[in-house]
Amino acid sequence: MPDPVEWPTRDLVSHRVGATPERTAVVDADRDTERTYRELDAAVDAVAAAFDAHCVGTGGPVAALVDTRPAVAELLHGAMRTGRTFAPLNVELDADTLGSQLDALGADLLVCERATESLATEVADCPVVTVDDPAAAAVDGLPDTTPRRDVTPVELPEDETGLVLFTSGTTSEPKGVRLTLGNLVASATASAFRLGVVPGDRWLVCLPTYHMGGLAPFVRSALYGTAAVIQREFEPQATARVMVDHGVTGVSLVPTICKRLLDAGWEPTDALRFVLLGGGPASADLVDRCQRRGVPVCPTYGMTETASQIATALPETAFAHGGTVGQPLVNTTVTVLSADGEPVEPGQRGELVVSGPTVTPGYLDDDATAAAFSDRGFHTGDRGYRDEDGRLWVVGRVDDRIVTGGENVDAGTVAAAVRDCPGVEDAAVVGLPDEEWGQRVAALVVGDTDAETVRGCCRAELASYEVPKTVRVVDALPRTPSGTVDRDAVRRQLGA
Repeated sequence: MPDPVEWPTRDLVSHRVGATPERTAVVDADRDTERTYRELDAAVDAVAAAFDAHCVGTGGPVAALVDTRPAVAELLHGAMRTGRTFAPLNVELDADTLGSQLDALGADLLVCERATESLATEVADCPVVTVDDPAAAAVDGLPDTTPRRDVTPVELPEDETGLVLFTSGTTSEPKGVRLTLGNLVASATASAFRLGVVPGDRWLVCLPTYHMGGLAPFVRSALYGTAAVIQREFEPQATARVMVDHGVTGVSLVPTICKRLLDAGWEPTDALRFVLLGGGPASADLVDRCQRRGVPVCPTYGMTETASQIATALPETAFAHGGTVGQPLVNTTVTVLSADGEPVEPGQRGELVVSGPTVTPGYLDDDATAAAFSDRGFHTGDRGYRDEDGRLWVVGRVDDRIVTGGENVDAGTVAAAVRDCPGVEDAAVVGLPDEEWGQRVAALVVGDTDAETVRGCCRAELASYEVPKTVRVVDALPRTPSGTVDRDAVRRQLGA
């Protein structure tokens, strides 16, 4: 009798095409075209053959400087089919940063598109190919996707790195996160247990696919046998139409995008089962607006280092327990640790430490890995607490603590108080250098308000030393392409 085999042992499309070849795999919303899993399998085969032809060695990393588009699915699964690590890079980054990331990867090939070709050829020390016009490529482009069976899918060990994503770098230099096939499948499985899956599901991708929130639906759809609907660029009216026209049942959004949809008058259809809302804290006002509008919002807490979701609240939980991101997903353990490294009681705050099969084995940099892990798991650097039923609240960053006049101030607590002020839509709170106090509490605020109104409101809710001494009202908070608040940019604006 042959030994039992754990599934999956090859790239996910190889498995899926054998089970449901005629199901829709990828929808190009901008061009109104669809591909079945049989057609996607053929396209992946052609891309895999191109990787073999262009890469000098076998199994080396393939990087991509490609924005959100259906071709990302072919690149991801093509790399997986040949046993290569896939590393999508942020198209918004400068040449120096991209060059450093390519050096850290040791990439054998860089795939670009017409819009990024000039930048790609500037930063790459490896061959460059394009997914667009072959005549414009630095070398011959990727071949067309004529159906064929040239490439035998390699066996994929569960613990082998299949994906590298760089963190957004909002509080430190971006780090290359290694994710294994086991991480990706565990994340997709745990997400399915929380959100549910039906055969007709269609997950809209309108976020950047060089971040986990935009890339995860490609992995999950192939595992589930459902469809990913790709919109190259978010625009409120167009995105709302895409959801209707293509029967979207789920979508990943960041709070800013969700707010823009609501502001544009978006009304969800009956088909929409979930709106996975992550990439930053969702304000109470935003969740309330979703409830009034009938949006099935699911606030979630996740990280690149955990292949996406850590905890997710279903709508009924989000509406009944304001601010929570719900219980951790199945097989994920979140421990709240005090400053001395001991677990705290429910209701007490501390650093969130995560363990389980979705957690990265580490970064490209060994020193960064050693600093982030202990025998309890991965130290997120986030502060939060849990209630008696295990629901989780995330209140800020460990390094957001502000020391002013000898008093410790939690930036997350202050930000929550500011967001509750009348007219305030969003806020970010940081510490600024101060000759008298060491640091002073400062708030960057979005909304129809002014500095004195914010301070007056905060005086009623906070200790005197917690009330922001500096308040600036702006049109929008500075954010990274993934939607998280860029705290360094916040400090620059407040300190200007």
